[in-house]
Amino acid sequence: MARNRFEQVDEIQPDAISLTLAKKGDQEVGVMHVPKTAAARLPTDLTSEEAPAEKALVAAIQFANARKIPIVIIDHDNIWKSEWGELWRYTEEE
Repeated sequence: MARNRFEQVDEIQPDAISLTLAKKGDQEVGVMHVPKTAAARLPTDLTSEEAPAEKALVAAIQFANARKIPIVIIDHDNIWKSEWGELWRYTEEE
C-alpha cells in the first residue's frame, strides 16, 4: 500500500468519507460512512458493513479514489498502524 496521509478527526464529517476504526473484542474493525453531502449522486447516506480494519481502509481508499472524495479517520481506540500511512490531526496555531 502506498504511503498516504490521513487526517484524524473525532466525528463524521459532512464533506468526506469517514472511516471509523474500533476494537470489537479481540478484533480491529472499520466502518465507512459516506454522507450524501460528500458524494454527488448518492441518494442517501451510506454506511458500510463492519470489516477487518485494513480491509475497510482499502475499501475506503478505493471508493474515495473512484468518487474523488477525501477520507478522514476516526480512531478513538488508537488502532492505526504506521504501515497504513501517516495519521495527522489538524491543530490551530495560537
